[in-house]
Amino acid sequence: MLRSLLVTILLATPLSHACADLVSLPAQPADVPWPTMEWPVGALPPDMDTAAFSAAIADAFDQPAPGLGETREVVIIRGGRLIYERAASGYSTNMRLVSWSMAKSITQALIGVAVAQGKVDIDKPMGSPHWSADDRRAQIPWRQWLQMTDGQRYLEIEAASIAQSDASRKLFGPGRLDVASYCAGLPLIHDPGTHWNYNSCGIVLTADALTRAIVPNPVSPEQRRAAMMRWMNVSLFDVIGMKAQPEFDATGLLYGSALIYASARDFARFGLLYLRDGMWDGRRVLPEGWVDFARTQGTGTNADIYGAGWWLAPKEGGGRPYPIHVDTGPERDGFSAQGFEGQYTLIVPSKDLIIVRLGMTPEKDLRTGALKDWMGRVARTFPSVATSSVVTE
Repeated sequence: MLRSLLVTILLATPLSHACADLVSLPAQPADVPWPTMEWPVGALPPDMDTAAFSAAIADAFDQPAPGLGETREVVIIRGGRLIYERAASGYSTNMRLVSWSMAKSITQALIGVAVAQGKVDIDKPMGSPHWSADDRRAQIPWRQWLQMTDGQRYLEIEAASIAQSDASRKLFGPGRLDVASYCAGLPLIHDPGTHWNYNSCGIVLTADALTRAIVPNPVSPEQRRAAMMRWMNVSLFDVIGMKAQPEFDATGLLYGSALIYASARDFARFGLLYLRDGMWDGRRVLPEGWVDFARTQGTGTNADIYGAGWWLAPKEGGGRPYPIHVDTGPERDGFSAQGFEGQYTLIVPSKDLIIVRLGMTPEKDLRTGALKDWMGRVARTFPSVATSSVVTE
């Protein structure tokens, strides 16, 4: 009884603080089955820009254009149906590849599931056993960690070298055996809620806090890992038919910020969960408002390109020194999970569209913006669902 009351209170609390101009998330068409087992298949819409689409695909696979690197898998979903897929030689769209930082969006989903289960309140301090009760970092709420407005000093995107990058240091350097301990040691340099900065360590800390909420008293790293894996499968992955394989550190901690392996088709399933407002085959998997929270920018300076665990297309084009957002068309309603070396799961509600691209694009090429522009080129070949019909086979 008490737990049911707690869940009711949590779900009645606004999660998103969402902007009024968010484009509505389309519902799954009544005649389209959910792809829990297999993707229903459709055709490319006849009113799309076929020539521009074919040219973009050729630039990715046939004669790769400068700055795109190696495209390994592409899957496109429209209206809930698989309408296009292609894999490079030696790959398939069912082959698991690494997410890199697309895992951050999955961690955001897992925290949403925990909110729905009454295990987490994102507006309460998250805390860490690595901090004393009077440590200012211990007072930062989950919400600000997820929005990356936590104020912690973290250097990755703008690092001048691998040696300066906290990402490489936590995964391969001094933090490799206990990632949460390394991340908890980084100091604050901004007041929480006032400044956005890309922070993989912040997401590691949310994964650590989530793991402690789900597995509060593990007897060993192996038991911690196994218990967390069971919970993720039962609560999310099995529900949507996503065959995901996350990695854990030596303490049994889910990395959270990176290193989840899944196929392009499975990343598309995850994208569909968000495109459908956290619903799956009649079941609410994510709390109401959770997807709007994901696609609404946080507070403070520099926050216009990021929501909570997802990248946004800023209305004014951004202004950051790195090209991260994806311009999907006039409504600029696309939001995306993105990872190192060019991993993308792009969602465009106005087009009822999901584009997954997996590959290997070197950092120097990513910084040119060519791959971001390519994703936008592909998305813009599709018309809005308000002016087009979805074609089935």
